[in-house]
Amino acid sequence: MKIARFSHNDGIRYGILDDGDLVVLEGDPMFAGYEPTGERVPLADAALLAPVIPRSKVVCVGRNYHDHAAEFGNVAPEEPLLFLKPNTSVIGPGDTIVRPEISERIEFEGELVAVIGRIAKNVKAADALDYVFGYTVGNDVTARDLQRKDGQWTRGKGFDTFCPLGPVIETALDVDGARIETRVNGEVRQQAPLTDMIHSVAGIIEYASAVFTLLPGDVIMTGTPAGVGEIVAGDTVEVEVSGIGILRNAVRDAAPTS
Repeated sequence: MKIARFSHNDGIRYGILDDGDLVVLEGDPMFAGYEPTGERVPLADAALLAPVIPRSKVVCVGRNYHDHAAEFGNVAPEEPLLFLKPNTSVIGPGDTIVRPEISERIEFEGELVAVIGRIAKNVKAADALDYVFGYTVGNDVTARDLQRKDGQWTRGKGFDTFCPLGPVIETALDVDGARIETRVNGEVRQQAPLTDMIHSVAGIIEYASAVFTLLPGDVIMTGTPAGVGEIVAGDTVEVEVSGIGILRNAVRDAAPTS
């Protein structure tokens, strides 16, 4: 089932994608269930938004593909390498990634994203997927020069617009059978089966929930495969996970400050 958060007639609604229409729901299905209003909105008449706005945090995992760790000369970590993005970095499909003035190199990182649906603390991997509401697509946009300069990742990963999510949440994704592909201006830059992840979604949830409580609406970005690279103003980035859809965002430079 594909769940969308969308804007229509100046209101923000939730709906189930069904044959080119959105079956409108009474509320956020994560909290209100799947009660339909009886209304259908043509997808063409709706503006898709980020399918979830994390209430507390965006949890990210670094170097979770062997080939990505190797392309930067790093060894893949034995345990998930966690960092956080602020929820103010989240944008939706069709929104614009803004390159900040203070960075000279902005890069894309296409990723599978797990959406947490229940409060999770000290969850074991065997039970972890019971806490997943569904999956969406993400782009862990990074100011690579600032990441390297700072020696830690908060500033380089945390700018506004640096966490595109979308286009929908798929509640029944076969992760083991899915692939991820990132394209810049139509050219394939990243491509990998999700089975190439070093740490599984369940393993990441176990590890993260031992550190901090995961809340409904929190998202976990599960890492990126090899092939990350620079994006500049005028580019269009597409991240596609089979079974979910395509997250598409244009890129522009920030307006100069006086």
